[in-house]
Amino acid sequence: MSGRKVMRSTRQDNLATMHKQIPSEIAEQVSRACVIIDRHLGHVLQAIHLYGSALDGGLKPYSDIDLLVTVNRRLDETSRHTLQQDLLAISAPPGEGDTLRALEVTVVACNELVPWRYPPRRELQFGEWLRDDLRAGVYEPLMLDHDLAILMTKIRQRSIALTGPSAADLFDAVPKADFHAALSDTIAQWRNEPDWQGDERNVVLALARIWYSASTGEIASKQVAAEWGLEQLPARHREVLDLARSAYLGADDSALVVRKAEIKAFIDYAKMEITGLLSGQ
Repeated sequence: MSGRKVMRSTRQDNLATMHKQIPSEIAEQVSRACVIIDRHLGHVLQAIHLYGSALDGGLKPYSDIDLLVTVNRRLDETSRHTLQQDLLAISAPPGEGDTLRALEVTVVACNELVPWRYPPRRELQFGEWLRDDLRAGVYEPLMLDHDLAILMTKIRQRSIALTGPSAADLFDAVPKADFHAALSDTIAQWRNEPDWQGDERNVVLALARIWYSASTGEIASKQVAAEWGLEQLPARHREVLDLARSAYLGADDSALVVRKAEIKAFIDYAKMEITGLLSGQ
């Protein structure tokens, strides 16, 4: 048997073993995604890790399927583009697919993260927010991504290796200072209403998670972070976070998005609290 066939057989065996740990409702979609990833990147593939809501807190109506793909060298443009086009066929906008969930696939080159440095570079990121651009043939370039410090901390904390070594064995730990820098760089993105308009639910919940992480040093699911945040907030800000949590669990988010002034007040308050915590550590 050729080396290439042995590698494919090993990956299939690994996936079959890990299949039992994957929520049954997404097992088939995860398998299809791995087949596509292997088809395009098998010659440079080191690992595929499943992480996020599928393992931490449970899948909710709008939850993505989060995959980190690690390769052993930079990708050529053809591989980057054709991979993303094929992933479009097995992904659906959040809440819109009967059998498919939204995929979020991040691809990194191992030598960009090991040894660790901040901010690291990502090869590509596929997500439903890019669907219209990808259909039009518009692709994001390689870029430095501070969010990888948060993602790598999360993956080392809890993930499944669908193929390749565990995240703890493959990646360096992210230093506390870099983790905090990533939290700070993330909240800096949200300054004015256009920065969160149309994505109010996710931004409010992201701030709850960042606040939780800045306070505890840990990473929690959106639901856990929201419930924690509701206990910390003064009464005047609780409704916004409670509405965002309810929308995440499947409720209509129309009651949230119309509260423009309250959302801005919540965001300003959460950012102030987070900044205070990070500056004191």
